[in-house]
Amino acid sequence: MNATKPTRDWYPFVGPFDPCPPKYVKSYYVPPNELIPYQPMNLPQFSLPEALRLGTLWPALYGPYEARSSMRGQQSDE
Repeated sequence: MNATKPTRDWYPFVGPFDPCPPKYVKSYYVPPNELIPYQPMNLPQFSLPEALRLGTLWPALYGPYEARSSMRGQQSDE
Protein backbone atom coordinates (compact mmCIF):
# COMPACT_ATOMS: atom_id res chain seq x y z
CA MET A 1 0.00 0.00 0.00
CA ASN A 2 1.28 3.44 -0.93
CA ALA A 3 1.08 6.25 1.67
CA THR A 4 0.15 8.88 -0.91
CA LYS A 5 -2.42 6.70 -2.75
CA PRO A 6 -3.88 4.20 -0.32
CA THR A 7 -5.28 1.65 -2.74
CA ARG A 8 -5.30 -2.09 -2.31
CA ASP A 9 -5.65 -4.84 -4.87
CA TRP A 10 -8.06 -7.75 -4.73
CA TYR A 11 -7.81 -10.86 -6.91
CA PRO A 12 -11.32 -12.33 -7.35
CA PHE A 13 -12.03 -15.93 -8.20
CA VAL A 14 -12.45 -16.52 -11.94
CA GLY A 15 -14.60 -19.55 -12.64
CA PRO A 16 -14.46 -21.55 -15.87
CA PHE A 17 -18.17 -20.97 -16.56
CA ASP A 18 -18.42 -17.22 -15.82
CA PRO A 19 -20.64 -15.57 -18.46
CA CYS A 20 -18.69 -12.28 -18.51
CA PRO A 21 -15.06 -11.60 -19.38
CA PRO A 22 -13.01 -11.89 -16.20
CA LYS A 23 -11.35 -9.04 -14.33
CA TYR A 24 -8.25 -10.53 -12.80
CA VAL A 25 -7.38 -7.61 -10.51
CA LYS A 26 -9.75 -5.21 -8.79
CA SER A 27 -8.59 -2.35 -6.62
CA TYR A 28 -10.30 -0.34 -3.93
CA TYR A 29 -9.61 2.83 -1.98
CA VAL A 30 -8.82 2.76 1.74
CA PRO A 31 -9.92 6.02 3.45
CA PRO A 32 -7.28 7.81 5.55
CA ASN A 33 -9.28 7.43 8.77
CA GLU A 34 -8.73 3.65 8.49
CA LEU A 35 -4.97 4.18 8.74
CA ILE A 36 -4.99 6.33 11.93
CA PRO A 37 -6.09 4.24 14.94
CA TYR A 38 -6.71 7.26 17.20
CA GLN A 39 -6.51 11.04 16.91
CA PRO A 40 -3.07 12.18 18.09
CA MET A 41 -2.73 15.46 19.94
CA ASN A 42 -1.63 18.64 18.15
CA LEU A 43 -2.43 17.55 14.61
CA PRO A 44 -2.01 20.36 12.07
CA GLN A 45 -5.29 21.90 10.95
CA PHE A 46 -6.58 23.51 7.78
CA SER A 47 -7.89 27.06 7.95
CA LEU A 48 -11.66 27.23 8.43
CA PRO A 49 -12.56 28.15 4.78
CA GLU A 50 -10.21 25.48 3.45
CA ALA A 51 -11.57 22.88 5.90
CA LEU A 52 -15.13 23.61 4.79
CA ARG A 53 -14.11 23.28 1.14
CA LEU A 54 -12.20 20.00 1.69
CA GLY A 55 -14.62 18.43 4.18
CA THR A 56 -12.19 17.85 7.05
CA LEU A 57 -10.27 19.93 9.55
CA TRP A 58 -7.14 17.77 9.58
CA PRO A 59 -4.83 17.26 6.58
CA ALA A 60 -3.98 13.74 7.79
CA LEU A 61 -7.63 12.72 7.28
CA TYR A 62 -8.05 14.32 3.85
CA GLY A 63 -8.45 11.85 1.00
CA PRO A 64 -9.40 13.38 -2.36
CA TYR A 65 -11.77 11.48 -4.61
CA GLU A 66 -10.18 10.50 -7.90
CA ALA A 67 -12.41 9.18 -10.64
CA ARG A 68 -11.06 6.10 -12.41
CA SER A 69 -12.21 7.22 -15.83
CA SER A 70 -12.95 10.81 -16.73
CA MET A 71 -14.85 9.70 -19.85
CA ARG A 72 -17.24 7.25 -18.15
CA GLY A 73 -20.78 8.55 -17.92
CA GLN A 74 -20.14 11.87 -19.64
CA GLN A 75 -22.49 13.08 -22.33
CA SER A 76 -21.30 15.27 -25.19
CA ASP A 77 -23.00 18.64 -25.60
CA GLU A 78 -23.06 18.45 -29.39
